[in-house]
Amino acid sequence: MSGDHQTLALLLFSGFVLLTLVITTWAGRKRHGSAEEFYAGGRLFSPLENGFAIAGDYMSAASFLGISGLIALFGYDGMLYSVGFLVAWLVVLFLVAELVRNCGRFTLADVVAARMRERPVRIAAGTSSVAVSVLYLVAQMVGAGSLVALLLGGTSEAARTWTVIGVGALMVVYVSLGGMRATTWIQIVKAVLLMAGAIALTVLVLIRFQGDVNHLLNTAVAQSGHGAEFLSPGLKYGGDWTARFDFISLGLALVLGTAGLPHILSRFYTVPTARAARRSVVWSIGLIGGFYLMTIVLGFGAAALVGSDAVRASNAAGNTAVPLLALDLGGGAGSTGGTVLFAVVAAIAFATILAVVAGITLASSASVAHDLYASLRRKHAKQRSEVAVARVAAAGIGAVAIALSLLAQDLNVAFLVGLAFAVAASANLPVLLYSLFWRKFTTRGAVWSVYGGLIPAIVLVALSPVVSGSPDAIIPGADFHVFPLQNPGVVSIPLGFLAGWIGTVLSSEPPDAAKHAETEVRSLTGAGAV
Repeated sequence: MSGDHQTLALLLFSGFVLLTLVITTWAGRKRHGSAEEFYAGGRLFSPLENGFAIAGDYMSAASFLGISGLIALFGYDGMLYSVGFLVAWLVVLFLVAELVRNCGRFTLADVVAARMRERPVRIAAGTSSVAVSVLYLVAQMVGAGSLVALLLGGTSEAARTWTVIGVGALMVVYVSLGGMRATTWIQIVKAVLLMAGAIALTVLVLIRFQGDVNHLLNTAVAQSGHGAEFLSPGLKYGGDWTARFDFISLGLALVLGTAGLPHILSRFYTVPTARAARRSVVWSIGLIGGFYLMTIVLGFGAAALVGSDAVRASNAAGNTAVPLLALDLGGGAGSTGGTVLFAVVAAIAFATILAVVAGITLASSASVAHDLYASLRRKHAKQRSEVAVARVAAAGIGAVAIALSLLAQDLNVAFLVGLAFAVAASANLPVLLYSLFWRKFTTRGAVWSVYGGLIPAIVLVALSPVVSGSPDAIIPGADFHVFPLQNPGVVSIPLGFLAGWIGTVLSSEPPDAAKHAETEVRSLTGAGAV
């Protein structure tokens, strides 16, 4: 990459970072130190604003970099991510958004604790939320490392390391100073930038092929190195029974995981009413749907114009396909147009990462302070001390995410997010649905449901080819994998539901019919909602 190319991209990076710091400072001055202000931004955002913020939270580095990269490398099979991420919002719209807004206050645990004994439920749900958030953070930081390594013209380990550390430090600043208000406005700005960038690239790809999608696909097939198999199912997930089960597992995780993501659930509390929460989701579905359709064009465009081999040579996991596509569309390496377009796209991708990590960090620090800390010191914890704990927790979570990110830098970011979705669908979704819809659900069932999904999901990932036993594993020199699948969802999601049922059936504590009735009325009507 040329020096001008690097300089321009770095200037754009710096400009966005400066803008976000200005937003954070502005929002921080409006802060009054209350939990409602820090966690929910005072519940003052409109459905349109929150819809853009939800879209900004959801359209992460996995979406922009990872999915397009997987499509560029594996064609049809890579599109599973686009379809799965989008279909998941139907589950959120019809089963979760309005009910969660009515029943909860700040976190997932609020919904469950409304009809259970608080302490064990909050500890379990808080632990699960932190685990999911850290996995999601790792994916974003790996994307940041890949992006800056490409920008600097190589795969410098030092550049990746310092990038990951820098992103971690910025996200702690955003959360600690600005809380939910700053995080939401950063998400809105980022969503606008990302949609504009994706639209521009999609239009340029279609112009290059005179609007002929068939010509685009045929060229992608010719440049992919896989022939007609590139547009057929099975290139990545059709080799043997293990790959096919991995396909099913990934699909389950993507479709069911969104409804259990802590940073997505927390967005429903930033609007004043349940109706506003539902309208927020409708806005976000429109934005997200359009975006994922564009990732398909970008993925096949990268395969056609850059070539699958060139994408793989730049980054084995495909994380740099979109920046390379931008470079080609602008006129190629060394051209002014290519330099400008590459720099703009790289800056937008970096902005995407910064905004998403801020949202995830806020949600996980809220779980630590509002659920774990407040449960252990319920009688003495005040809202102001709880907010102080949340700020400290943001730094601790950032440090853990940085350490794990440095180990997983060679994995595809969309794949890493798939693991986070699997853990969310295994640990958070069962307890959420049982709490909202099962009259006989008990405290023991809730605790068993969380741990019955969380522990198997994490253990199966640790014993899978993701960690050891394959050339692109996190620990390539070791081999202690005994679980053949890369995504644990097909096993751990049913275990989460089963554990919740068994715990409830074996519970000596009778279900509280009065609390269930109160929760049901509140969830459906909003009566008594915060």
